[in-house]
Amino acid sequence: MPNIRAAVKQLRKDKKRHERVRAAKSRLKSVIKEVRNAVEAKDVTTAKQTLSTAIPLIDKAATRKIIHWAKASRLISRLTQHVNQLTA
Repeated sequence: MPNIRAAVKQLRKDKKRHERVRAAKSRLKSVIKEVRNAVEAKDVTTAKQTLSTAIPLIDKAATRKIIHWAKASRLISRLTQHVNQLTA
């Protein structure tokens, strides 16, 4: 436990930030899993719909520095490729 008041406050802030980041990552992983499950089930409409909700979430996570911008770009690209292969 920190002894200095500023360190105590920083610890409180860190815990709150940690919970926010964990929640955002969990939501992100869930949405990505939904898209992948729809692609595996070959359900085109669900795959397109979940992809359209996943892309803004991935972009937002990258903007907030929850995930790296290159990872976000890679995720969007690969998910889009998988969904487009269903329609082809």
